[in-house]
Amino acid sequence: MGKGGEDLGINKQTSGSESSNSEPWAKDVRECEDHFGVSVEKGLTTDDVAKRHQIYGLNELEKPEGTSLFKLILEQFNDTLVRILLAAAVISFVLAFVDGDEGGEMGITAFVEPLVIFLILIVNAVVGIWQETNAEKALEALKEIQSQQATVTRDGVKLSSLPAKELVPGDVVELRVGDKVPADMRVVRLISSTLRVEQGSLTGESEAVSKTTKAVEENADIQGKKCIVFAGTTVVNGSCVCLVTHTGMSTEIGRVHSQIQEASQHEEDTPLKKKLNEFGEALTMIIGLICALVWLINVKYFLSWESVDGWPRNFKFSFEKCTYYFEIAVALAVAAIPEGLPAVITTCLALGTRKMAQKNALVRKLPSVETLGCTTVICSDKTGTLTTNQMAVSKLVAMGSRIGTLRSFNVEGTSFDPRDGKIEDWPVGRMDTNLQMIAKIAAICNDANVEQSENQFVARGMPTEAALKVLVEKMGFPEGANKASSLANGCCRLWSELEQRIATLEFDRDRKSMGVMVDSSSGTKLLLVKGAVENVLERSTHIQLLDGSTQELDQYSRDLILQSLHDMSMSALRCLGFAYSDVPSDFATYDGSEDHPAHQQLLNPSNYSSIESNLTFVGFVGLRDPPRKEVRQAIADCRTAGIRVMVITGDNKSTAEAICREIGVFEADEDISTRSLTGKEFMDVKDQKNHLRQSGGLLFSRAEPKHKQEIVRLLKEDGEVVAMTGDGVNDAPALKLADIGVAMGISGTEVAKEASDMVLADDNFSTIVAAVGEGRSIYNNMKAFIRYMISSNIGEVASIFLTAALGIPEGMIPVQLLWVNLVTDGPPATALGFNPPDKDIMKKPPRRSDDSLITAWILFRYLVIGMYVGVATVGVFIIWYTHSSFMGIDLSQDGHSLVSYSQLAHWGQCSSWEGFKVSPFTAGSQTFSFESNPCEYFHQGKIKASTLSLSVLVAIEMFNSLNALSEDGSLVTMPPWVNPWLLLAMAVSFGLHFVILYVPFLAQVFGIVPLSLNEWLLVLAVSLPVILIDEVLKFVGRLTSGYRYSPRTPPAKQKTE
Repeated sequence: MGKGGEDLGINKQTSGSESSNSEPWAKDVRECEDHFGVSVEKGLTTDDVAKRHQIYGLNELEKPEGTSLFKLILEQFNDTLVRILLAAAVISFVLAFVDGDEGGEMGITAFVEPLVIFLILIVNAVVGIWQETNAEKALEALKEIQSQQATVTRDGVKLSSLPAKELVPGDVVELRVGDKVPADMRVVRLISSTLRVEQGSLTGESEAVSKTTKAVEENADIQGKKCIVFAGTTVVNGSCVCLVTHTGMSTEIGRVHSQIQEASQHEEDTPLKKKLNEFGEALTMIIGLICALVWLINVKYFLSWESVDGWPRNFKFSFEKCTYYFEIAVALAVAAIPEGLPAVITTCLALGTRKMAQKNALVRKLPSVETLGCTTVICSDKTGTLTTNQMAVSKLVAMGSRIGTLRSFNVEGTSFDPRDGKIEDWPVGRMDTNLQMIAKIAAICNDANVEQSENQFVARGMPTEAALKVLVEKMGFPEGANKASSLANGCCRLWSELEQRIATLEFDRDRKSMGVMVDSSSGTKLLLVKGAVENVLERSTHIQLLDGSTQELDQYSRDLILQSLHDMSMSALRCLGFAYSDVPSDFATYDGSEDHPAHQQLLNPSNYSSIESNLTFVGFVGLRDPPRKEVRQAIADCRTAGIRVMVITGDNKSTAEAICREIGVFEADEDISTRSLTGKEFMDVKDQKNHLRQSGGLLFSRAEPKHKQEIVRLLKEDGEVVAMTGDGVNDAPALKLADIGVAMGISGTEVAKEASDMVLADDNFSTIVAAVGEGRSIYNNMKAFIRYMISSNIGEVASIFLTAALGIPEGMIPVQLLWVNLVTDGPPATALGFNPPDKDIMKKPPRRSDDSLITAWILFRYLVIGMYVGVATVGVFIIWYTHSSFMGIDLSQDGHSLVSYSQLAHWGQCSSWEGFKVSPFTAGSQTFSFESNPCEYFHQGKIKASTLSLSVLVAIEMFNSLNALSEDGSLVTMPPWVNPWLLLAMAVSFGLHFVILYVPFLAQVFGIVPLSLNEWLLVLAVSLPVILIDEVLKFVGRLTSGYRYSPRTPPAKQKTE
């Protein structure tokens, strides 16, 4: 035991590494027993188990230490825009306490702005935390895969339901059909003649794998470890005794668990998030500079001094004025930040997810909608994504009318639905004797079934056998048969009624065939056999011709069959041969009874080869996991869109290459020696990045999870935006690491779905391509509304800056700007998300992930527009105070007093003006009088001018949303009605503005008053020119677009190639 314990210690330290003399798959059974210090017959002792529990712990996956709620909350405030907002909210709150009703804000009004900002931040944080906690579910789903119980031998006693978490290395476990494997284990004895395990979710193999007790090479890949069964996989055929070699986190599934954790720590921001962060940082600098500039310009109003002997003396400081200009700086910050942007982006992405859901792409993480738009590489799994993951017969070869001739039939269909496709040139209802025998063997020498579940047909049992049942249904009823049975599987049922099974000779890996004895309705007993064509042919002495006659199998016919087999194998078809014979004389009276003397021969599988001898060969079929019909066109669309497709599969090389040629990843006669590598071969390539840069398609077969991760990591390092598809547990780490993880909805494991960003409801590759197109469209629309909102904010900043620079009273208070940014701008910005996609959207190369959201030209354009917004909003404020009419519009109807521009610019000195008086004026039903303090005309009295400024800002932003319909296209070529939602949104925004103007309580909260018809005409006259100005700028943009974009074309092209 001491030696065993020592070895175990070594084994533990080196698990997961390729150390010598420690890998259980490279040892024979006796060496494994010695290594683990155990006897397979007796199992471990109680003492052994206790010691090993101390060394290895429980057989379960570790639960990673989750991020604390406090840390998650703090992480939500890492965003630059959020921090600026938070600072603005805190300062506003402090000023509301200190300043009371200063600057025209009264009572609750002062607190509306900070409270609204805090509310935005809380909602943003809650959404962020919810997304973070969602990510941990992938690891929880992985734990669900683990087995709960196991049948274990300890102290010579068999324990039938030991909790699987109590297993330790060295435990002896018995597995039976349907069992979930509880740990990584070495097969030490087969109880049945064969053992088959479904491990595709871990290794990517498309079929169940036969397991053996024989040792394999020490450096075998995961698919090559034929004597190891892996935790989380399922036994589909046979039973065996195994020795536990690895438990918990040391198992293959444990490594996947670790890789998911590692990948989740390397998750990066989406391209858009990076752009917005960069924008936020730039905005912080700009706001800081402008705030400083505003203070410097206005420092003379709150800080003055006298010069004595050349030195400043007698400083005078006005706290009231200081806080007033501080409020202006806060208003500036509120104006500069597009508070509504996060909400509009979320809304647009949510609308995008609805569109994608209609195309069978279910988005789990909102930002991935946008990331899809700049995908440059799609790494796709083969099985179930490019193919249907439903085995189907594609070719049937039968014997001809004379010796040395064969007949070949192509079989259509790619699913388990018998109605999917037909057999070409088939003699419907006129099946000859040879074809009837093929149908009989395919139907009866078969343990699978095909059932209809809701709208689809599913296989119960081995997929290859289910495909044979589907073939029988397509072959139809034999001539003269009673066709009353029109139910599903009608043909198979008819054959089962005609031929009663009395014995089964199970498949085993040595003879590679399965046989059944049947008691025919004609009174004869037959042995029906199916299996590997070479093996069945080797045990055949005759062939059956078209008319049912038999001839001796000569060398020419044998070579002809083998040549046909070779041709089909080269097309990656898996071939099964059919043969029959009369039962051996010992079984002439056998009826399935255990008391019959011949029954003893069936108990020993070593007798099966001699029973299945002197066979008559009747034909064979070629099966495959067929490619989906839509995939070829989807891959062609990818090529047109500048997206490269790489196939990464756990399946074998020849099968994968044949499928890739068929679907257009490779051309039919293309030399792919440098493009098709196994995972292990790729890891040995010296310059891996250069290999991945090859234009066109690439294939990686026999790939393990670590290979998939490495490929994704290298592509991302090279600046590619990677979408990765997968359905198995083995795909989860790479799904997590990729920019976009795409899981299969039908065949996908819960682990894969939880690790993904998007789930395909139909498991179809072409859905990804459609989603990429949708992602591109959404990004273009997002660019439109981001430009729109940012240009609006530039206008607000210009307005406040001009107010401060000119020294006039504050035109708009922060709560008004917040209303414009959040509510008024929101509907048009959201509606821009409904812009129709460009017709050539999937004919352009993907945008570079470092593409600028706002180019120098766009920034210049919106600075011009922004300056106009500033001039218009400040201008209308000045016009009301200084003009009785403007452009023929009478503004004197309300009776307000006019002042000179000089007086307005020096309003702070009002108290020193002699004889300054102002008349009362009306606004709606209110009258404003200033007899007691005329200087209030520049405080409380600015309410009408402020309302005009706010209305001009709203109107200009509505018209500016029309400009955002297209980046460079004129409204003449892209009129407003191409997006009716935008017109509706403009109406809603104007409606909301009317509500706060004409509902007295809301008007009081926002510090505004109703406007007359003439005042509205003034608003329109000042606002409409924004469309003309942008049309001129767009015209210049179209003229200079060739000059502006030509330098950037070569690198973009190089990237695409």
